[in-house]
Amino acid sequence: MGKILIVGDIHGCYTEFQELLDLVGLSSEDKIIAIGDIVDRGPDSPRVLQFFWECPGALSLMGNHERKHVRSLRGEIEPALSQLITRRQFGEEIYPQAVAFMDTFPRFLDLPEVILVHGFFEPGVPLVEQRESVLVGSLTGTRYLNERYGRPWYELYQNDKPIIVGHQDYSGKHEPFIYKDIVFGIDTECCRGGALTGLTLPDFKIFS
Repeated sequence: MGKILIVGDIHGCYTEFQELLDLVGLSSEDKIIAIGDIVDRGPDSPRVLQFFWECPGALSLMGNHERKHVRSLRGEIEPALSQLITRRQFGEEIYPQAVAFMDTFPRFLDLPEVILVHGFFEPGVPLVEQRESVLVGSLTGTRYLNERYGRPWYELYQNDKPIIVGHQDYSGKHEPFIYKDIVFGIDTECCRGGALTGLTLPDFKIFS
């Protein structure tokens, strides 16, 4: 069985994504899982999404940015500027298909070695009962956790299985964040001048 590469928030940075794949040196047996937010902000969201659309060994989780595209196309919310720019990058003919594909992204993955979510994890709540707003890291989920717990969610995480998340640069330095060897934050803000970070399983080796 091959290894699995977990990739932090790509945000349309296709070139950096390809450079990371070259750095890791994957084989045809290996799998790629993006932690979510593969679109918006960066220069080439369509090419990034196309990669995950066409590559049989790759998939992405649902991030808050994909969720915004889904909800805005349904008319549930107004699109932000980053969604409007990405929509224009795709073009009106392709955009609905792209959003339909985003809507298929899972909200979490429970792998043998780790739990994967884009955003947060509410302490003491089973994975299948977690609020979607918490898992994808929406502003509603952020407010809910802050009001309910008043401290960072990862300080209260007590599962035996490690968890890998994206969504924000917890280090504040464009560096991977590791809390007590049980919580791994791999969003290092590639779209804001940082590197793109990945983590391989089962060895938990970090590449940037």
